[in-house]
Parts: sequence; structure tokens; C-alpha cells
Amino acid sequence: MNKKILAFVGMPGAGKTEAAECLSKKGIPFVRFGEFVEEGVRAQGLPITAENERKIREEFRKELGMAAMAIKAMPILRGLFKKHNTIAIDGVYSWEEYVLLKKEFPELVLIHIFAEPQKRYERLSKRSVRPLSVKAYERDAAELEKLNKGGPIAIADFLIENNGDNIEDFYKKIDQILARLNINLP
Repeated sequence: MNKKILAFVGMPGAGKTEAAECLSKKGIPFVRFGEFVEEGVRAQGLPITAENERKIREEFRKELGMAAMAIKAMPILRGLFKKHNTIAIDGVYSWEEYVLLKKEFPELVLIHIFAEPQKRYERLSKRSVRPLSVKAYERDAAELEKLNKGGPIAIADFLIENNGDNIEDFYKKIDQILARLNINLP
């Protein structure tokens, strides 16, 4: 049995969520780590804003350490992995998350979604969900410096370049990775 957890890594606006949604359309369930932060914001009765998300992220990491999102996701991931041969994660951010996930799930495969900064910034300025709220470069720097995000990106098993605007081309690249991994779709 070829069981895999596909974890998408990359900078904001590269296409991680789009990649996870592509897999979802193929019947592969996914967990978006950012959802835990949004749930935390809502639980405190706060509006979803970049400032409130940062506040909750920092609280989670103060309580649980840099692997906080992976810790929060673990019960869901275990449950999904018992039922499905392949699942996906949208957004492994820290090195500590990666280490914890790899220890628990040796089947973990990192897929780096890469887009040039100008393309990402353009996308971030246009998206309706989680839009750009600070200068894009500052957001990149904060994620690299404060989240230990560079490690999982640097050691990714696969790279998908996503500078184009044609979503079908992007989906074909994802399909090529699935084929290389011998993943049978549900």
C-alpha cells in the first residue's frame, strides 16, 4: 500500500492552498494549518484580521512551541491517515512542525510551491481570503525569521514552479508529482 502525506510548503501567495484544493477535487482530504489560527481568533470573539491572527499564532506557539500547528493537527491527521492512503497538508511553516510530522509520519513528502515574489505579491493584493495586509516583503521576512519557515522549503522533496496564470497548467504539474509518487486517486 502506497500511503503518503503530501505537505505543501512555500511563501505566501505561491499557491499552497490552490494546490491543496486541487487534491481535494481529486478526493484527497487536506488539513490547512492556518485554520487552527482562524478558529482561535473566532473562539475569542475577534474578527479575522492579520493582527488577530498573529496574536493567536503567538499564543499557540508560546503554549506549545514552534510545532504548535502540527501538534493541534495531529489528531485530525492520524484519523484521516487511518481512512485514506493519501492526505495533504496546506502549509507546514516551521522546521519544528516538519520534524514532528516526519517522526510521526515517515511517509511525509514535502512539495515546495514556488512563485517569484512579484507574482506572489500581485496575487496577495487581489485575493479575497487572507489578503495582503502589510507590505509583502515584510510579511515574507517575518515568516522566514520568526517561523523557521526556510528549512522545510529548503529540503522539499519536489518543486512546482507556479509563476503562470493558467490554473490548468498548475494542476498538470501537481498531477505529474502524483504520478511520480505512484499515488492512486480515490
